[in-house]
Amino acid sequence: MAPERTPTSGGSGGMELGRFLRARRTQTTPEQVGLAVGPGLRRTPGLRREELATLAGISIDYYVRMERGKETRPSPSVLDALARALHLDDQEHHHLRELAARAARYAPEPPPAPSRTVRPHLKLLLESMRPNPAYIVSRSMDFLAWNPGGLALYAGLDDWPAKQRNLARYLFLHPTARELFPDWDTQVRACVSRLRAIAGTAPDAPDLTSLVGELLLKSPDFAKLWERYDVTGRKPAHKTFHHPHVGTITLTAQSMHLEGTPGQRLGVYVADPGTPDHDALLLLDLTAPQPAPRPAKQNPEQSPKPS
Repeated sequence: MAPERTPTSGGSGGMELGRFLRARRTQTTPEQVGLAVGPGLRRTPGLRREELATLAGISIDYYVRMERGKETRPSPSVLDALARALHLDDQEHHHLRELAARAARYAPEPPPAPSRTVRPHLKLLLESMRPNPAYIVSRSMDFLAWNPGGLALYAGLDDWPAKQRNLARYLFLHPTARELFPDWDTQVRACVSRLRAIAGTAPDAPDLTSLVGELLLKSPDFAKLWERYDVTGRKPAHKTFHHPHVGTITLTAQSMHLEGTPGQRLGVYVADPGTPDHDALLLLDLTAPQPAPRPAKQNPEQSPKPS
């Protein structure tokens, strides 16, 4: 294994790496990693620091420095050893490496928030998908653009001003969300895991810190899930909605990154034509508030001449 390096101070980058390691350590039991547990009550949830250090083949002092954010340049072999010791899956292992890379190059200046502007051709794409509900969200899940069904599907979201519309905020703070999703617990776990994964490598980004700070303050459910530091939440391919206007519908969900944008994603829901679910989408699209028509461009040759 590569030799340990001298400790450095890595600011919030090193602290984020330490938070992730601590969260994974305290949620990994000795039984999961094949350790025999002696008699008596363990005061520490999960693995002790010295147990993890031994499993990974590194010194306890070195591991403690990592968890406290004071060692920000662990070698790849150290990271791989910790990943094996903690039984991290591929996504968690990748996240650990990203955190370490960020800690090593940490810059104290927070990055600016990405642009909220949605390009005109993407808005046309949303319209072309009707009656399928579709929308575009930012990396922090702000609702940036939508077609009528895309907004109406999240019942009550249009109660909020446009700049407040955010899927994470909706799931945790809107009173309709728990009624809309029969699997609300699964939805919010996936939501927090996605935010955790993004914030782990950009913890000082203003769009993320503002949202996370608000939800930590206002939602005990969010705070509890945030503390777990899960980054592998899986979104179900099919989602069921108990919608107050069109009844219970089950739709296939698809989300994709939009190239050439600052982390924006397209979300769309579809149902097989001729099914009751597709009929419900038609009804939702027809009854949702329609976008205001754009003013027609006037041909300069047809402009009235000044008298």
